[in-house]
Amino acid sequence: MDWFYLLLAGAMEIGWPVGMRISQAPGYRAFGLILSVCCMVLSGVFLWQAQKTIPMGTAYAIWTGIGAAGAFFVGICFFGEPRTAARMISVMLIIVGMIGLKLSHRPA
Repeated sequence: MDWFYLLLAGAMEIGWPVGMRISQAPGYRAFGLILSVCCMVLSGVFLWQAQKTIPMGTAYAIWTGIGAAGAFFVGICFFGEPRTAARMISVMLIIVGMIGLKLSHRPA
């Protein structure tokens, strides 16, 4: 269940930079900022819950990795950010690192 909490924390970690980006659009400042704050709080709560059994370093690396990779793909898909080979390879390395951490995890 703690890995599920970590996935939720990572999903919320994607939400707050998206909210910040949305808040840049005219007429959406309040909505974007509220979305950001809510996602930040939920992200922290779910990360706290996940760290009950997942080592702090592993949980933190995966949490930030999900947020970074997720925000990267949202930026490309919804905000027209550049999709270059170097950027794609770089984010894939983050994903490979997260997979390695999950596969090497030994329950405490």
